[in-house]
Amino acid sequence: MIEKVIYLEGIEPVNIYGAKNTKLEILKNFFPKLKIVARGDEVKVKGEENLINEFEEKLQLLIEYFLKFKKLENDEYEALLRGDGISLLKRKEESDEALVYGNNAKPIKARTVNQQKLVDEYDTNDLLFAIGPAGSGKTYTAIALAVRAFKNKEVKRIILTRPAVEAGENLGFLPGDLKEKLDPYLRPLYDALKDMLPSRKLAELIEDGIIEIAPLAYMRGRTLDNAFVILDEAQNTTINQLKMFLTRMGKNAKFIVNGDTTQIDLRPKHNSGLVQALKILKGIKGISIVEFDERDIIRHHLVKYIVDAYKKLDTEENK
Repeated sequence: MIEKVIYLEGIEPVNIYGAKNTKLEILKNFFPKLKIVARGDEVKVKGEENLINEFEEKLQLLIEYFLKFKKLENDEYEALLRGDGISLLKRKEESDEALVYGNNAKPIKARTVNQQKLVDEYDTNDLLFAIGPAGSGKTYTAIALAVRAFKNKEVKRIILTRPAVEAGENLGFLPGDLKEKLDPYLRPLYDALKDMLPSRKLAELIEDGIIEIAPLAYMRGRTLDNAFVILDEAQNTTINQLKMFLTRMGKNAKFIVNGDTTQIDLRPKHNSGLVQALKILKGIKGISIVEFDERDIIRHHLVKYIVDAYKKLDTEENK
């Protein structure tokens, strides 16, 4: 018998407990073998571990349902607890444009043609390359697909990785231990996840190893089964590194490789594994290459002009 504290995040407790705790009583009656004490956004549960895990899943389902549809009637509440409402929820999700609902019920969806193409290609390919300029939403869309796949139980874990090649920096000269050195470099991946998962839930998933954020070197020698794996900044992988990464693909795995071939930090640049992979893997069934461009940039409007200016400069220098 164990005890666990679960926090309600991004939702008012009354929406789950009901007026005068009427819905909370329904929840308690559904789990008669658990001792459930709710105070504010804190729910303390005591009982057998398997029952607590089931309780947490049902509670998360109730929260997601309310955040998405802005209501949770008693009959819907009971149906979701019984499992009868799950298929209805999935049908509603499939008919909606949103990939996933983030914190505060923020709908996260493909916002450009090529972002939508990446979403569409995901359904029929296990390995996708998303290639294009900074700010075009490659990483953000890929992580949204990963979170959706995890929530839909298509995969059991999410792995996010980057090669430890920095723009003009060397990790050895940065202060702190290895984790402290790597955290700032991997920060963009954390930031995207924080948009899509409550902070406490994200921390739990990382602590349990269900979500892993690590440098590319940590992938060597592993077989990645039942996982959604995203390689970011792939233009900075060497030929051998990218070959190593791609051959980690295990059963029921989805891989997305993101990169921008105009921002290669390797010396010499022709050592980029991404450039080679795009040439030799093109046309293989099950592999899709989605090319983003300036039209997909959704940061500040000046970023498009900046990218275009540097693109013209590269073209002139290569003449």
